[in-house]
Amino acid sequence: MHSEPPGLHREGAAAVIRLRRPREHNRLDPDDLDVIRRHLDTVLDEGEARALVLTGTGEQTFSSGYTIQAIVQTLDGRFEKLLDVVEDFPLPTICALNGSVYGGATDLALCCDFRIGVRGSRMFMPAAKFGLHYYPGGLRRYTTQLGPTQAKRLFLTAQTIADEEMLRIGFLTELVDRDELAPTVSRYVEAIGACEPQAVRSMKRQMNAIAGNAPDAAAERDDYERSLRSEELARRVGAIA
Repeated sequence: MHSEPPGLHREGAAAVIRLRRPREHNRLDPDDLDVIRRHLDTVLDEGEARALVLTGTGEQTFSSGYTIQAIVQTLDGRFEKLLDVVEDFPLPTICALNGSVYGGATDLALCCDFRIGVRGSRMFMPAAKFGLHYYPGGLRRYTTQLGPTQAKRLFLTAQTIADEEMLRIGFLTELVDRDELAPTVSRYVEAIGACEPQAVRSMKRQMNAIAGNAPDAAAERDDYERSLRSEELARRVGAIA
């Protein structure tokens, strides 16, 4: 299979960004960061997708993370900024982990709202082995989503953990057989598509703010009160009644 930059295509209501370097474990090259950023802009500009799916090519590795040689030569903040954009992406995001995940790609997965993994996969975070103090956004995501103890375990020991443990500590939302990965992702997309888009966007934004300890985020009521007055709420509740 050829080595190519990440691609973008539509699958029903989902926009899918696929990593396409299976022979190199779907590594992320520096030039890929701008490609992914353009794909994200395209999805929002087109305005038709209801969810974003990130996945890899092949059956071995979702992604081995940022190219090792580039960590010293060209790790200039673009990777961290891209991950912040993915985390704050307005649409619900699903990481379909078609295989194992390593390094910075573990943080890319944590940027997504849901992570569906396949049995037999593994993960590890080797920053400490490299002598790299990880950037603040990644440490925040690990700590807030997995808890301080598990974040320290993964960062400070650089141990590899397997699929069931990935599920137990909350890195994975679901763990499925390989032939169930695509149907499971489709069910998530279908369920998201049945929800009111603006409510989904506003609640995701507020929950992200609460998780990030944004001042007064939990007390913000504007979106809630706006939804109470919306015609869409009245229509949907009326249809159910």
